[in-house]
Amino acid sequence: MAAPHDGPWLDDAAGRLVRPYTVSNGRTRPTTQLDLLSQVMATGSTPLGYLGPEHSAALGLCGAPASVAEIAAQLKLPAVVTKVILCDLLDSGALTMKAPDFYHNPTDRSLLEAVLDGLRRQL
Repeated sequence: MAAPHDGPWLDDAAGRLVRPYTVSNGRTRPTTQLDLLSQVMATGSTPLGYLGPEHSAALGLCGAPASVAEIAAQLKLPAVVTKVILCDLLDSGALTMKAPDFYHNPTDRSLLEAVLDGLRRQL
């Protein structure tokens, strides 16, 4: 049985009833290069043409800036499928995107220590 909040798209025994490749119409390459840390946000424009329920759900998650990784987690879809969906929305003008700022080295010791300190405060 599907959990009440999941609707008809998930089934406890079978998993997703709609396979990810059908959500992206078999496409595996986004039209725009998106990083998992790229921030997307709704523009307020209505996308032209038909978009599937996953597109609508993704657009609904973009009221405030959100990363591609966050949206993929919320949609419970693989990152590459989420990127294709988000690119459809970007191409239609419904989303805007900001690439991640790689000014900081992700392996910088001071940055990693700050992240660790923040995590410890949360526990």
